[in-house]
Amino acid sequence: PFHILIYKTKTRSYRDLPIRYTELGTVYRYERSGTLHGLLRVRGFTQDDAHIFCTPEQLEDEVVGVLDLTLHILRTMGFKEFKVVLSTRDPEHPEKYMGTDEEWRRAQEALRRALERRGLPYEEAPGEAVFYGPKIDIKLVDAIGRTWQCTTIQIDFNLPRRFNITYVGPDGKEHLVVMIHRALLGSLERFIGVLLEHYAGNLPVWLSPIQVRVLPISDKYVPYAREVYERLRAEGVRAELDDRGLTIAYRVREAEEEKIPYMLIIGRRELEAQTVSVRRHRVGDLGQMTLEEFLSRIKREIEEKTP
Repeated sequence: PFHILIYKTKTRSYRDLPIRYTELGTVYRYERSGTLHGLLRVRGFTQDDAHIFCTPEQLEDEVVGVLDLTLHILRTMGFKEFKVVLSTRDPEHPEKYMGTDEEWRRAQEALRRALERRGLPYEEAPGEAVFYGPKIDIKLVDAIGRTWQCTTIQIDFNLPRRFNITYVGPDGKEHLVVMIHRALLGSLERFIGVLLEHYAGNLPVWLSPIQVRVLPISDKYVPYAREVYERLRAEGVRAELDDRGLTIAYRVREAEEEKIPYMLIIGRRELEAQTVSVRRHRVGDLGQMTLEEFLSRIKREIEEKTP
């Protein structure tokens, strides 16, 4: 409703369209306690909600734009497989739906063409559309084959009529806008949960909250370790310095259990050579490198968003 109020603060021309508004909104549902499941099903969540106001002629291109943004985000995050469902109205019971036959025909055709333009195979589900318009749902397939509802692109014939959301067309007359609801990730909390499940906690370097942990073997190597740590931070790498008085074996094992992508171990040889010994999570020892060599390596992984 807030986006509608913003839109209606002044008269809009067809030249102003499309207009796109987005927000992070909190949503609450009274889920039964037995159905709650970590981040995947919660009673309060955050939705990346957006509304697009456009003309009928702009609808297909706007849906293509949403699909492009969605696929860019999901593929960057490491998801490669999707299941797409196009929900259309029940042709035998058109009286159950708002909007004219022509509006439904044009909207459903626009969604079909948008999916075909992006080469996305889809399943059509007649009768599964909500009463106010057809929609596209994109479900993620995670690393072990489970599907998760994610993106929704929903056309709405109801709100433009109920709130008289219009624009002035080339003919000088008022026309109802076409309104698109879209949520790319759906619930942010659930998406984070799905992401963690997909990678089994082994997040790629660019996504990891802590990318490098610096581990001096003993107290006398802490000053050099701190120099390394501060240089990493200055270069934009998310690093931690673990200089606790515990054995190096214990701290390495702890970092492995916490799935820290890189560990830099610093002892006498590293101090004398002004290098670092690099250990990669799930790979093991990568040998000694200069700090410049390591920075070049990790920056490349971050920039290329290597899985």
